[in-house]
Amino acid sequence: MNEKPSKPSLGLKQVISSVAAALLGVQSDDNRQRDFSEGKFSHFAIVGGIAVTLFVLALIAIVQIVLSLT
Repeated sequence: MNEKPSKPSLGLKQVISSVAAALLGVQSDDNRQRDFSEGKFSHFAIVGGIAVTLFVLALIAIVQIVLSLT
């Protein structure tokens, strides 16, 4: 039988950590290499989409709070 050895996959905590570091611009080269070799694009896309959505909603909330104070 010709089974391919499965490559290790990143856990949810590592994916969230990598997405947060990438959004802040402080991702290390070692982690970036690990993400490309061990991670799945779909996991990063989903967590990244959620992170961006939460960021935009937080900005909208902050603007609403500031506008209600004036």
